[in-house]
Amino acid sequence: MEKKIKWGFIGCGEATEKKSGPAFSKIAGSSVVAVMSRSHEKARMYAEKNDISRWYTDAQQLIDDPEVNAVYIATPPSSHATYAIMSMKAGKPVYVEKPLASSYFDCQRINRVSEQTKVPCFAAYYRRYLPYFQKVKQLVEEGTIGRIINVQIRFAVPPRDLDYNSTDLPWRVQRDIAGGGYFYDLAPHQIDLLQNLFGPITHARGYHSNRGGLYQTEDTVSAAFQFHDGLPGSGSWCFVSHESAKTDRIELIGDKGQICFSVFTYDPIALHTSTGRQEIMVENPTYVQAPLIQSVVEHLQGRSICTSDSLSATSVNWVMDRILGKI
Repeated sequence: MEKKIKWGFIGCGEATEKKSGPAFSKIAGSSVVAVMSRSHEKARMYAEKNDISRWYTDAQQLIDDPEVNAVYIATPPSSHATYAIMSMKAGKPVYVEKPLASSYFDCQRINRVSEQTKVPCFAAYYRRYLPYFQKVKQLVEEGTIGRIINVQIRFAVPPRDLDYNSTDLPWRVQRDIAGGGYFYDLAPHQIDLLQNLFGPITHARGYHSNRGGLYQTEDTVSAAFQFHDGLPGSGSWCFVSHESAKTDRIELIGDKGQICFSVFTYDPIALHTSTGRQEIMVENPTYVQAPLIQSVVEHLQGRSICTSDSLSATSVNWVMDRILGKI
């Protein structure tokens, strides 16, 4: 009889409502049986709204629940390592929101415990499983633009309304909670996608600054990096740009053309070759984490191997920490 994966959620914020939560119950062989939040009211309301039978305000109680045999960690990054290690030491596999932790060193702690306990840990780098990015990968692997010779990331957005509230700033710009600013929150997806396409980045360095003065963490970053085979790349991120400068773009430059695509807005993929410019539209599922969650469930059932594990996620943190000068 096929193993039923019964999830316990640690954290029940926005990500679980819109991107991941419903998918856990819609995938065959998977269900959500418990949820935890430090707020009793929030945990209770989330559980009742989503027809989940039990809720907790203590993470250890959820982990110790005999009905829970896998744990989804959807809290801010500073607590990822603690909850992941608690879960793995209890023998329960973990699926952790990205980034895997708030530092490269915490990622290493997670990996050591996973190796010692033989309990798997997965990271929510779901974009590599989405049809949109699978299409980009197909174009690259088929040689549509020839040999890739350069990679460029360009990202710029205006400040969010909450960024102007100096007395109640978002946790994503608080270094002790997030590991950095918006760069540490958004760049992981871009870096993971590129490493999934071209292999590990082995050299990285960067410059960062705070140009807007809205919060203490970096709001502008420039970086250079190199993949294991010598392929060079660069990136620029600005989180205090003017609306007119808004950009979400990765350019893959080959010796026979170019592929341009977005990471967060899913604009049509632009393919440039000697025959001209072509736009490719690709639809993603309603719940964008569903393909990855299905892969995790099948892995835990022994039916396949999920590659979005803590080891691959750790290299993303290494790159970011090198760019920010943390290591």
